[in-house]
Amino acid sequence: MGKENATRWPPMGWNSYDYYDSGVTEMDVRANAEVMAGRLKKYGWEYVVVDAQWAAADPGAMRESFQYVPFGKFSMDEYSRLIPDPERFPSSAGGAGFKPLTDYIHSLGLKFGIHIMRGIPRCAAHAGMAVLGTDARADEVADPLSTCRWNPDMYGVRDTAAGQAYYDSIVAQYAGWGVDFIKCDDICNTDNWVEGSDRAFERSFEIVMLRRAIEKTGRDIVLSLSPGPALVDKADFYAEYAQMWRITDDMWDRWDHVENMFRRCRLWQGKSRPGAYPDCDMLPLGVIGKGFLDERPTRLTRDEQRTVMTLWCVFGSPLMLGAELTRLDDWTVSLITNEKVLGLLDPANKRWEASFDDLSSVWELETPEGARYRAVFNLSDRPTKLDKELLDKTDLWTGERIPAVIPAHGCALMRL
Repeated sequence: MGKENATRWPPMGWNSYDYYDSGVTEMDVRANAEVMAGRLKKYGWEYVVVDAQWAAADPGAMRESFQYVPFGKFSMDEYSRLIPDPERFPSSAGGAGFKPLTDYIHSLGLKFGIHIMRGIPRCAAHAGMAVLGTDARADEVADPLSTCRWNPDMYGVRDTAAGQAYYDSIVAQYAGWGVDFIKCDDICNTDNWVEGSDRAFERSFEIVMLRRAIEKTGRDIVLSLSPGPALVDKADFYAEYAQMWRITDDMWDRWDHVENMFRRCRLWQGKSRPGAYPDCDMLPLGVIGKGFLDERPTRLTRDEQRTVMTLWCVFGSPLMLGAELTRLDDWTVSLITNEKVLGLLDPANKRWEASFDDLSSVWELETPEGARYRAVFNLSDRPTKLDKELLDKTDLWTGERIPAVIPAHGCALMRL
């Protein structure tokens, strides 16, 4: 039940971050899961992922000044392991952890995931708490010189037997809860604000420790590494130890973020394989931003949203929705449930960027059966005419003939 069995298709699901930031509750998760089960599951959407700080009490209390409350209060067991905050996740009370919520998600035919930060809680280290499976204390496991630039909650873990015992203990706990997906943060690129820094890969041993811990459980658990940009020359390493890894920092509903993704996909083309996928980050579609004090419909135009979905699918990225699913409109549902477009995710397909310049990008894809597809992207701020020889093709998005003009920031997707 090792890494190779965890997923043979790019994971598809929902993550709480883009809408709730760190403030999601059990009621929110259940409501979104019910929408996924009822409206999206049959199209391949299956993971429900609780993002950052699920152990924190009142995590948004200082949101106008800090994304993460400095040295906030966390729920934790006697072995330095974070557990869900019982006020936000009532079913976790009495030591149940996420097991009741996971059982509910599984009853809907879905899979459950959680976000973690690499390392061990600082508050556990400062208190010299116990670590399951070793005589070492948390302060001996922690590396106080290894901290996250943007989240104050954790110290890195030392590359020792006691450090491995800590990772073994938390992952065994997650497996006992029935967790299917772990998104680990501050681990893919630990110096992500300085692309190409010598420090960016220095904590890679913690990735190895996490993978070892997962394999010891015997449970198929997807390991997702964040944040990016991941290092292209380490692609084989990521593929050996994880199922997905971020190739960018956080992706938001801005055209410059989308435009930059074309450059990143160009760098990473050909680096995916079944069970191992470069990750373009969450899809900032639908209604997002509530936990960031900026609740809004996505700022991307409909043409830009279609460009996002097309690029993610022809590139073969995992798909994680950031939207509040209970507020999905019919147009967004149609965008994320187009079976012909989603079918392009098949990892058996060959895919490549055929041409590019500052104003356009053309991606092509070939299935094992020999069917070929082309996506033409207009990256410019003005409409552009499509080559005449393509006008007799059918647009996979609309089912109608390809239009003669592609709108600004729009695309055309066709079978050749």
